[in-house]
Amino acid sequence: MNNMRPETMARIETPAQAEAFIAEQVAAVRAQVGDKKVLLALSGGVDSSVVAALLIRAIGKQLVCVHVNHGLMRKGESEQVIEVFKNQLDANLVYVDATDRFLDLLAGVSDPETKRKIIGGEFIKVFDEEAKKLEGISFLAQGTIYPDILESKGVKAHHNVGGLPEDMQFALVEPLRLLYKDEVRVVGKALGLPTSMVERQPFPGPGLGVRCLGAITRDRLHALREADAILREEFANAGLAGKVWQYFISVPDFKSVGVKDGKRYEGWPAILRAVNTKDAMTATIEEIPYPLLHKITARITTEVPGINRVVYDLTPKPVGTIEWE
Repeated sequence: MNNMRPETMARIETPAQAEAFIAEQVAAVRAQVGDKKVLLALSGGVDSSVVAALLIRAIGKQLVCVHVNHGLMRKGESEQVIEVFKNQLDANLVYVDATDRFLDLLAGVSDPETKRKIIGGEFIKVFDEEAKKLEGISFLAQGTIYPDILESKGVKAHHNVGGLPEDMQFALVEPLRLLYKDEVRVVGKALGLPTSMVERQPFPGPGLGVRCLGAITRDRLHALREADAILREEFANAGLAGKVWQYFISVPDFKSVGVKDGKRYEGWPAILRAVNTKDAMTATIEEIPYPLLHKITARITTEVPGINRVVYDLTPKPVGTIEWE
C-alpha cells in the first residue's frame, strides 16, 4: 500500500471533491474487502467517525464497530456515538460500558504516566476481548490520516489510547491515510455526520483521565464532566466553538475554602484553558471576553456540586503544555 501522498493529488476542499473522493474510496474498499468483515474501534473522534461512516456506505453490516466507554468520555459523547451510528446509520455497533472496570483500576493512582498506561493497556484488553467474540473478521479499519504517517511512521499510536493488540494479524483498511485533518472534516460533512462530531476539538486518548488531575475519584470526575459541558455549551453559544482550537476544564485534587448559603464549605477549583495552535508544538492563549468568563464562572459554581472557584489559565506553550498532565 502506497502511503505517500502524490504531489498531483488535489486538496479536498469542496463538497463535490469530497463526493468524488468518497466514490473512489467506496469502490476501493469494496474491491479490497469483498464479502469479508471489517473491525473498527470507534472512539467517536473525527477520524474514526468519518472512517466508520465511509465504510458503512461501502460495505454496510460487514463493518463491525466497537465503541468502548472507559468512563472518561465527555458528557454525552458515548450517547452521541450510539445515536448517530446505531440509530441513524444502522451500523453494526457493539457498545461496551467498561466504566467500572477502568475506574476501579485507576483508584488511588496519581502519576500521570501510570494513569495513561493503565487506560491504554486496559483499552487493548477490552477491545481484544470483544474482537475474540466475533467471527469471520478479516480486516481491521483504522482512522489513520496523513500526519500520522509523517509523524509516527504510519502507526496511529494515539488513535485508540494505546494502539491495538499486537497479535491482531488483520489486513488494514485505511481509506483516509492520504488526507489532512481539514480534508477529513470536509469528507465527514459530505457523509452526513453532524457538525458537532465532524468539528469535534482534539481530545486526548485517556480522555478526562488526564484532566481529573491526580488520583481520579468518581465525584470529582463527575464535577469535571459537568463543568466541561457548561464550558462547551457557553463557547458554542458565544460563537467560539469553531474559533478556538482547544478549550477544556481541568479539576485538581485539592480543595479551597468557599462560602455557600452563608456557610463556609470546601470545594475544588475548575481550571479553564483555551488555546490556539497550528501544530500543537506551540500554542497561544485565546482571550475570552470578561462577560463570558463571568457567565461561565457563575454557571459552574452554581450548577456543579463540589466546585467553588473558576480560574483562568493564561500560560502559553512554551512554557506550559496544552494539557496539565
